[in-house]
Amino acid sequence: MYTIAALYHFTRFDDPAAIKPALLALCEAQAVKGSLLLAHEGINGTISGSRVGIDSVLEYIRGLPGCNDLEWKEATSDKPPFGKMKVRLKKEIVTMGQPDIDPKARVGHYVEPEDWNDLIHSDDVVVIDTRNDYEVSIGTFDGAIDPKTESFREFPAWWEENKERFHNKRVAMFCTGGIRCEKSTNFLIGQGVEDVYHLKGGILRYLEEMPKEDSTWKGECFVFDSRVSVGHGLQEGPHELCNGCRRPILPADKLNPAFELGVSCHLCINETSDADKARFRERQKQMRLARERGDNHLGHLPLR
Repeated sequence: MYTIAALYHFTRFDDPAAIKPALLALCEAQAVKGSLLLAHEGINGTISGSRVGIDSVLEYIRGLPGCNDLEWKEATSDKPPFGKMKVRLKKEIVTMGQPDIDPKARVGHYVEPEDWNDLIHSDDVVVIDTRNDYEVSIGTFDGAIDPKTESFREFPAWWEENKERFHNKRVAMFCTGGIRCEKSTNFLIGQGVEDVYHLKGGILRYLEEMPKEDSTWKGECFVFDSRVSVGHGLQEGPHELCNGCRRPILPADKLNPAFELGVSCHLCINETSDADKARFRERQKQMRLARERGDNHLGHLPLR
């Protein structure tokens, strides 16, 4: 059984590059795999491994400057979620492209999962899903607004274009694990919005703690590991990834004539060129050969 730990923490790292070598070496020594992002603003990522290995890495991260109160979310899988370990240096641990954003200075009001339903059903509250469009497409909260953004960088422009719709409203926002809302709530406060709220621990904590019969969540939650989606109780969902566009699809979608393993699906068949598809076919061939050799080439992405 593999333990999966999804984590993020905003803190000041004066020299993220100096942290990378020892952190990567520890992960490799403990056979921990996944992806960790380091930036001056903190750390973000998802890792998996044995219980002992994950505990060792988390203990090390908690010892980094300002990380003693690190929080994380855990799940388990009976198959390896990731094929390799990467520690990457980034300008931001979740990219919003707003240099003045500082979640350490101030964020919105945290809302516990047990209080979330009452809040979002209040008449004076507007609920905004801050995730990307492909994530929202497979599940969201009942009544939530989908900004239809392709990346988090687009959120500030979307807000500027739509903010008048939310005049005199309290704003409640949510995302997969909470990290985007740390930035988006700070951004809205900077825009003069005072009554800003966000779901503490994100969708993942809500699905873990909220009984299904009391839930206002509809569908599945996209996750950035080989499970692809999870439902209530963080049970693995039915979705798979199209390796052509990295969007979630259902098993039935593989019956669509547009589907070609590793190349395209009904969502992206018209988005890529013939040259792209040829390159994807070659990649799929190399992945097949790697599997035959016993190598593992599973992808991995940080928490959102």
